[in-house]
Amino acid sequence: MEAFVRKGRGAPSNDVGRFEKQKIEYERTDDDIDAPGPRTTFYQDSTKTILSKNDSPDLGFSFGINPYRGCEHGCIYCYARPTHEYLGFSAGVDFETKILVKKNAPALLRKELMVKSFVPQTIIVSGNTDCYQPAERKFGLTRACLEVLSQFRNPFAIITKNHLVTRDIDIIAPMSKLNVAMVCISVTTLDTELSGLMEPRASRPELRLKAIRELSEAGIRVGVNVAPVIPGLTDHEMPQIMEEARKAGATSAGFTVVRLPHSVKNLFQQWLDLHYPNKKNKIINRIRDMRGGKLYSAEFGSRMKGEGEFADLIRGMFDRYYKEFGYGESWSQLSAEHFQRPGEQLMLL
Repeated sequence: MEAFVRKGRGAPSNDVGRFEKQKIEYERTDDDIDAPGPRTTFYQDSTKTILSKNDSPDLGFSFGINPYRGCEHGCIYCYARPTHEYLGFSAGVDFETKILVKKNAPALLRKELMVKSFVPQTIIVSGNTDCYQPAERKFGLTRACLEVLSQFRNPFAIITKNHLVTRDIDIIAPMSKLNVAMVCISVTTLDTELSGLMEPRASRPELRLKAIRELSEAGIRVGVNVAPVIPGLTDHEMPQIMEEARKAGATSAGFTVVRLPHSVKNLFQQWLDLHYPNKKNKIINRIRDMRGGKLYSAEFGSRMKGEGEFADLIRGMFDRYYKEFGYGESWSQLSAEHFQRPGEQLMLL
Protein backbone atom coordinates (compact mmCIF):
# COMPACT_ATOMS: atom_id res chain seq x y z
CA MET A 1 0.00 0.00 0.00
CA GLU A 2 1.29 3.46 -0.92
CA ALA A 3 2.57 5.52 1.99
CA PHE A 4 1.43 9.12 2.37
CA VAL A 5 0.72 11.65 5.12
CA ARG A 6 -2.76 11.46 6.63
CA LYS A 7 -3.84 14.53 8.56
CA GLY A 8 -3.78 13.96 12.30
CA ARG A 9 -2.47 10.40 11.97
CA GLY A 10 0.98 8.98 12.53
CA ALA A 11 0.98 5.89 10.31
CA PRO A 12 1.64 6.57 6.61
CA SER A 13 0.05 3.29 5.45
CA ASN A 14 -2.41 0.60 6.46
CA ASP A 15 -1.06 -2.71 5.18
CA VAL A 16 -2.88 -5.84 6.31
CA GLY A 17 -1.58 -7.68 9.36
CA ARG A 18 1.02 -10.41 9.15
CA PHE A 19 -1.55 -13.10 9.95
CA GLU A 20 -3.90 -12.26 7.08
CA LYS A 21 -3.86 -14.42 3.98
CA GLN A 22 -5.38 -11.91 1.57
CA LYS A 23 -4.06 -8.46 0.76
CA ILE A 24 -6.07 -5.68 -0.91
CA GLU A 25 -4.22 -2.86 -2.66
CA TYR A 26 -5.78 0.63 -2.73
CA GLU A 27 -4.65 3.39 -5.04
CA ARG A 28 -4.39 6.89 -3.65
CA THR A 29 -6.53 9.51 -5.35
CA ASP A 30 -6.07 13.26 -5.55
CA ASP A 31 -8.82 13.63 -2.93
CA ASP A 32 -6.67 11.77 -0.38
CA ILE A 33 -4.00 14.48 -0.33
CA ASP A 34 -6.05 17.14 1.46
CA ALA A 35 -8.73 14.92 2.96
CA PRO A 36 -9.20 14.89 6.74
CA GLY A 37 -7.68 11.88 8.47
CA PRO A 38 -9.83 8.77 8.89
CA ARG A 39 -12.33 8.92 11.73
CA THR A 40 -11.92 6.92 14.92
CA THR A 41 -14.25 3.99 15.48
CA PHE A 42 -14.80 2.41 18.90
CA TYR A 43 -15.52 -1.28 19.46
CA GLN A 44 -16.50 -3.07 22.65
CA ASP A 45 -13.87 -5.47 23.94
CA SER A 46 -15.50 -8.28 25.90
CA THR A 47 -12.31 -9.38 27.63
CA LYS A 48 -12.68 -11.69 30.63
CA THR A 49 -9.60 -10.44 32.52
CA ILE A 50 -8.02 -7.03 32.99
CA LEU A 51 -4.75 -7.72 34.80
CA SER A 52 -2.24 -8.66 32.10
CA LYS A 53 0.62 -10.82 33.38
CA ASN A 54 4.13 -9.88 32.39
CA ASP A 55 7.13 -12.17 32.86
CA SER A 56 9.77 -9.97 31.23
CA PRO A 57 12.77 -9.29 33.49
CA ASP A 58 13.28 -5.98 31.64
CA LEU A 59 10.15 -4.25 32.96
CA GLY A 60 10.30 -4.55 36.73
CA PHE A 61 6.61 -5.27 37.27
CA SER A 62 4.32 -8.30 36.95
CA PHE A 63 0.87 -6.85 36.21
CA GLY A 64 -0.46 -4.12 33.98
CA ILE A 65 -3.87 -2.63 33.16
CA ASN A 66 -4.76 -1.50 29.64
CA PRO A 67 -8.38 -0.26 29.41
CA TYR A 68 -8.02 0.26 25.65
CA ARG A 69 -6.56 -1.71 22.74
CA GLY A 70 -5.16 0.42 19.98
CA CYS A 71 -4.16 4.02 20.64
CA GLU A 72 -5.34 7.22 19.01
CA HIS A 73 -2.14 9.03 19.95
CA GLY A 74 -0.75 7.51 16.75
CA CYS A 75 2.92 7.47 17.79
CA ILE A 76 4.75 6.13 14.76
CA TYR A 77 7.35 4.24 16.82
CA CYS A 78 4.83 2.48 19.10
CA TYR A 79 5.95 -1.09 19.84
CA ALA A 80 2.32 -2.06 20.61
CA ARG A 81 1.16 -1.59 17.03
CA PRO A 82 1.63 -5.27 16.03
CA THR A 83 -0.80 -6.39 18.76
CA HIS A 84 -3.63 -5.08 16.58
CA GLU A 85 -2.75 -7.69 13.99
CA TYR A 86 -3.96 -10.43 16.34
CA LEU A 87 -7.42 -8.86 15.95
CA GLY A 88 -7.34 -8.94 12.15
CA PHE A 89 -6.51 -5.22 11.95
CA SER A 90 -3.51 -3.40 10.57
CA ALA A 91 -0.68 -2.12 12.75
CA GLY A 92 -0.83 1.06 10.67
CA VAL A 93 -3.82 3.39 10.47
CA ASP A 94 -6.14 0.74 11.97
CA PHE A 95 -4.15 0.77 15.21
CA GLU A 96 -4.91 4.44 15.78
CA THR A 97 -8.45 4.55 14.38
CA LYS A 98 -10.03 1.27 15.52
CA ILE A 99 -10.00 1.42 19.32
CA LEU A 100 -11.28 -1.46 21.44
CA VAL A 101 -12.84 -0.34 24.71
CA LYS A 102 -12.91 -2.59 27.77
CA LYS A 103 -16.07 -1.22 29.35
CA ASN A 104 -16.07 -3.92 32.02
CA ALA A 105 -12.48 -3.12 33.10
CA PRO A 106 -13.35 -1.62 36.54
CA ALA A 107 -15.64 -4.54 37.47
CA LEU A 108 -13.06 -7.07 36.31
CA LEU A 109 -10.33 -5.31 38.29
CA ARG A 110 -12.39 -5.38 41.47
CA LYS A 111 -13.13 -9.07 40.95
CA GLU A 112 -9.47 -9.95 40.40
CA LEU A 113 -8.23 -7.98 43.40
CA MET A 114 -10.78 -9.74 45.60
CA VAL A 115 -9.26 -13.15 44.79
CA LYS A 116 -7.46 -14.30 47.93
CA SER A 117 -4.50 -15.61 45.97
CA PHE A 118 -3.72 -12.14 44.56
CA VAL A 119 -0.55 -10.82 46.19
CA PRO A 120 -0.60 -7.00 46.64
CA GLN A 121 2.03 -5.47 44.38
CA THR A 122 2.59 -2.48 42.10
CA ILE A 123 0.30 -2.53 39.07
CA ILE A 124 1.27 -0.48 36.04
CA VAL A 125 -1.63 1.45 34.54
CA SER A 126 -0.72 1.42 30.83
CA GLY A 127 2.33 -0.53 29.73
CA ASN A 128 0.97 -1.31 26.27
CA THR A 129 -1.34 1.47 25.05
CA ASP A 130 -1.76 4.84 26.75
CA CYS A 131 -4.48 4.80 29.40
CA TYR A 132 -5.08 8.55 28.93
CA GLN A 133 -5.44 8.55 25.15
CA PRO A 134 -8.34 10.66 23.76
CA ALA A 135 -10.84 7.81 24.26
CA GLU A 136 -10.48 8.29 28.03
CA ARG A 137 -12.30 11.63 27.84
CA LYS A 138 -15.32 9.80 26.46
CA PHE A 139 -15.30 6.57 28.47
CA GLY A 140 -13.48 7.38 31.76
CA LEU A 141 -12.33 3.79 32.28
CA THR A 142 -8.89 4.71 33.57
CA ARG A 143 -10.40 6.93 36.25
CA ALA A 144 -12.82 4.16 37.24
CA CYS A 145 -9.92 1.68 37.53
CA LEU A 146 -7.96 4.13 39.68
CA GLU A 147 -10.96 4.41 41.98
CA VAL A 148 -10.93 0.64 42.41
CA LEU A 149 -7.17 0.52 43.06
CA SER A 150 -7.56 3.32 45.60
CA GLN A 151 -10.35 1.52 47.43
CA PHE A 152 -8.03 -1.48 47.82
CA ARG A 153 -5.02 0.77 48.39
CA ASN A 154 -3.08 -1.40 45.99
CA PRO A 155 0.06 0.36 44.74
CA PHE A 156 -0.07 1.63 41.16
CA ALA A 157 2.16 3.55 38.78
CA ILE A 158 0.71 5.38 35.79
CA ILE A 159 2.64 5.77 32.54
CA THR A 160 1.30 8.32 30.08
CA LYS A 161 2.18 11.11 27.68
CA ASN A 162 -1.13 12.91 28.05
CA HIS A 163 -1.87 15.95 30.21
CA LEU A 164 -5.31 14.43 30.88
CA VAL A 165 -3.77 12.56 33.81
CA THR A 166 -4.04 15.80 35.83
CA ARG A 167 -7.84 15.40 35.78
CA ASP A 168 -7.43 12.58 38.29
CA ILE A 169 -5.21 14.36 40.80
CA ASP A 170 -8.04 14.09 43.34
CA ILE A 171 -7.65 10.29 43.28
CA ILE A 172 -3.90 10.01 42.82
CA ALA A 173 -2.71 12.58 45.39
CA PRO A 174 -4.13 10.88 48.52
CA MET A 175 -2.64 7.56 47.39
CA SER A 176 0.73 9.15 46.70
CA LYS A 177 0.82 10.50 50.27
CA LEU A 178 0.49 6.89 51.44
CA ASN A 179 3.34 5.91 49.11
CA VAL A 180 0.85 3.87 47.09
CA ALA A 181 0.90 5.80 43.78
CA MET A 182 3.13 7.66 41.38
CA VAL A 183 2.98 8.92 37.78
CA CYS A 184 5.57 8.69 35.03
CA ILE A 185 5.30 11.11 32.10
CA SER A 186 6.95 10.00 28.85
CA VAL A 187 8.75 12.77 26.96
CA THR A 188 10.27 11.89 23.59
CA THR A 189 11.24 15.34 22.38
CA LEU A 190 10.88 19.01 23.32
CA ASP A 191 10.49 19.96 19.66
CA THR A 192 6.81 20.77 19.16
CA GLU A 193 6.95 20.31 15.39
CA LEU A 194 8.66 16.93 15.62
CA SER A 195 6.22 15.82 18.31
CA GLY A 196 3.29 16.77 16.08
CA LEU A 197 4.62 14.62 13.26
CA MET A 198 5.72 11.71 15.42
CA GLU A 199 2.96 11.65 18.08
CA PRO A 200 0.09 13.50 16.37
CA ARG A 201 -2.65 13.14 18.99
CA ALA A 202 -0.57 13.01 22.16
CA SER A 203 -0.06 16.08 24.36
CA ARG A 204 2.64 18.38 23.07
CA PRO A 205 5.91 18.59 25.06
CA GLU A 206 5.01 21.79 26.90
CA LEU A 207 1.79 20.20 28.18
CA ARG A 208 3.68 17.14 29.41
CA LEU A 209 6.05 19.34 31.40
CA LYS A 210 3.00 21.22 32.67
CA ALA A 211 1.51 17.89 33.79
CA ILE A 212 4.71 17.08 35.70
CA ARG A 213 4.52 20.48 37.41
CA GLU A 214 0.83 20.17 38.34
CA LEU A 215 1.24 16.63 39.65
CA SER A 216 4.30 17.58 41.68
CA GLU A 217 2.61 20.65 43.15
CA ALA A 218 -0.26 18.40 44.25
CA GLY A 219 2.21 16.30 46.25
CA ILE A 220 2.27 13.41 43.80
CA ARG A 221 5.49 11.53 43.14
CA VAL A 222 6.18 12.00 39.45
CA GLY A 223 8.93 10.80 37.16
CA VAL A 224 10.00 11.35 33.59
CA ASN A 225 10.64 8.63 31.06
CA VAL A 226 12.86 9.78 28.18
CA ALA A 227 11.29 7.35 25.78
CA PRO A 228 11.83 6.24 23.26
CA VAL A 229 15.28 7.60 22.52
CA ILE A 230 15.65 7.60 18.74
CA PRO A 231 19.35 7.71 17.82
CA GLY A 232 20.13 10.30 15.21
CA LEU A 233 16.82 12.08 15.77
CA THR A 234 16.12 12.71 19.47
CA ASP A 235 19.08 11.34 21.46
CA HIS A 236 20.74 14.78 21.68
CA GLU A 237 17.71 16.08 23.59
CA MET A 238 18.11 13.77 26.58
CA PRO A 239 20.01 16.27 28.80
CA GLN A 240 17.52 19.07 28.19
CA ILE A 241 14.49 16.81 28.69
CA MET A 242 15.90 15.59 32.01
CA GLU A 243 16.75 19.14 33.11
CA GLU A 244 13.34 20.59 32.22
CA ALA A 245 11.49 17.69 33.82
CA ARG A 246 13.54 18.05 37.01
CA LYS A 247 12.76 21.78 37.14
CA ALA A 248 9.08 20.93 36.77
CA GLY A 249 9.24 18.60 39.77
CA ALA A 250 10.13 15.12 38.50
CA THR A 251 12.02 13.13 41.13
CA SER A 252 12.77 9.95 39.17
CA ALA A 253 13.85 9.25 35.60
CA GLY A 254 14.28 6.41 33.17
CA PHE A 255 14.82 5.83 29.47
CA THR A 256 14.34 3.25 26.74
CA VAL A 257 15.58 3.18 23.17
CA VAL A 258 13.26 2.84 20.20
CA ARG A 259 11.90 -0.66 19.54
CA LEU A 260 10.70 -1.60 16.05
CA PRO A 261 9.13 -5.08 16.17
CA HIS A 262 7.47 -6.69 13.15
CA SER A 263 5.53 -4.22 10.97
CA VAL A 264 6.68 -1.19 12.99
CA LYS A 265 10.00 -1.43 11.13
CA ASN A 266 8.33 -0.72 7.79
CA LEU A 267 5.99 1.94 9.16
CA PHE A 268 8.85 3.81 10.80
CA GLN A 269 10.96 3.74 7.65
CA GLN A 270 8.02 4.95 5.56
CA TRP A 271 7.56 7.79 8.04
CA LEU A 272 11.23 8.74 7.75
CA ASP A 273 10.96 8.74 3.95
CA LEU A 274 8.08 11.23 4.18
CA HIS A 275 9.34 13.53 6.92
CA TYR A 276 13.12 13.12 7.37
CA PRO A 277 14.54 11.57 4.19
CA ASN A 278 17.92 13.27 4.67
CA LYS A 279 18.30 11.78 8.13
CA LYS A 280 16.95 8.33 7.37
CA ASN A 281 20.24 6.54 6.69
CA LYS A 282 21.88 7.97 9.80
CA ILE A 283 18.93 6.99 12.01
CA ILE A 284 18.55 3.50 10.59
CA ASN A 285 22.28 2.78 10.75
CA ARG A 286 22.46 3.85 14.38
CA ILE A 287 19.47 1.69 15.27
CA ARG A 288 21.18 -1.26 13.59
CA ASP A 289 24.35 -0.47 15.51
CA MET A 290 22.39 -0.79 18.76
CA ARG A 291 20.61 -3.98 17.67
CA GLY A 292 23.49 -6.16 16.52
CA GLY A 293 23.01 -5.23 12.87
CA LYS A 294 19.22 -5.66 12.93
CA LEU A 295 16.42 -3.15 13.24
CA TYR A 296 15.03 -5.00 16.24
CA SER A 297 16.14 -7.59 18.73
CA ALA A 298 13.73 -9.10 21.25
CA GLU A 299 16.40 -10.45 23.58
CA PHE A 300 15.81 -9.83 27.27
CA GLY A 301 18.48 -7.66 28.81
CA SER A 302 19.14 -5.57 25.71
CA ARG A 303 15.81 -4.93 23.98
CA MET A 304 14.97 -1.90 26.16
CA LYS A 305 18.40 -0.23 26.15
CA GLY A 306 20.21 -1.64 23.13
CA GLU A 307 23.83 -2.77 23.03
CA GLY A 308 27.08 -1.68 21.49
CA GLU A 309 29.10 1.51 21.51
CA PHE A 310 26.27 3.93 20.76
CA ALA A 311 24.00 2.32 23.35
CA ASP A 312 26.80 2.72 25.89
CA LEU A 313 27.06 6.42 25.02
CA ILE A 314 23.35 6.93 25.63
CA ARG A 315 23.51 5.03 28.92
CA GLY A 316 26.54 7.09 29.98
CA MET A 317 24.75 10.33 29.11
CA PHE A 318 21.68 9.29 31.10
CA ASP A 319 23.75 8.26 34.15
CA ARG A 320 25.65 11.55 34.10
CA TYR A 321 22.58 13.77 34.05
CA TYR A 322 20.65 11.54 36.44
CA LYS A 323 23.26 12.39 39.07
CA GLU A 324 23.83 15.98 37.97
CA PHE A 325 20.14 16.92 38.19
CA GLY A 326 19.57 15.04 41.46
CA TYR A 327 17.19 12.26 40.45
CA GLY A 328 16.60 9.39 42.86
CA GLU A 329 13.51 7.38 43.81
CA SER A 330 11.66 4.89 41.58
CA TRP A 331 8.30 3.12 41.50
CA SER A 332 9.91 -0.01 42.95
CA GLN A 333 9.72 1.85 46.27
CA LEU A 334 5.91 1.94 46.34
CA SER A 335 4.35 0.27 49.37
CA ALA A 336 1.81 -2.57 49.49
CA GLU A 337 1.45 -2.46 53.29
CA HIS A 338 -1.83 -0.50 53.13
CA PHE A 339 -3.59 -3.06 50.93
CA GLN A 340 -7.01 -4.03 52.21
CA ARG A 341 -9.93 -5.73 50.53
CA PRO A 342 -13.21 -3.88 51.11
CA GLY A 343 -15.16 -5.49 53.93
CA GLU A 344 -12.23 -7.25 55.58
CA GLN A 345 -12.33 -5.04 58.67
CA LEU A 346 -16.04 -5.73 59.16
CA MET A 347 -15.34 -9.45 58.88
CA LEU A 348 -12.74 -9.18 61.67
CA LEU A 349 -15.25 -7.40 63.93
